[in-house]
Amino acid sequence: MIEHSESHVESAELRRSPRFGVFFAVGAAVGLLAALILTFAFGGTAASPSTGVTYSTTQVFGFLLLVCVPVGLALGAAVALIFDRSSRRRTRTVQITHETVREEDGQTG
Repeated sequence: MIEHSESHVESAELRRSPRFGVFFAVGAAVGLLAALILTFAFGGTAASPSTGVTYSTTQVFGFLLLVCVPVGLALGAAVALIFDRSSRRRTRTVQITHETVREEDGQTG
């Protein structure tokens, strides 16, 4: 058996980056929690002064979800971007060695 080996050295930048999906999920959860707290914080069944309609607790929760979840998503994204920008300062340059080894059978058929 004959072995042929090739190696190639490259440099690359190494840094840690946040997982954006986790920050989006936490932001949405915080928005949901804020909507839930606001729904029961102002517990009242008074009619709306502009329309004269009385909204149920479930409807109020739904309206607040429409506002609080996107705001929570935006805040989660902003925090993730801030962490991503701060992680760029701690970037390291590392050497990467690519090695390819091929085995060839010296026998002919």
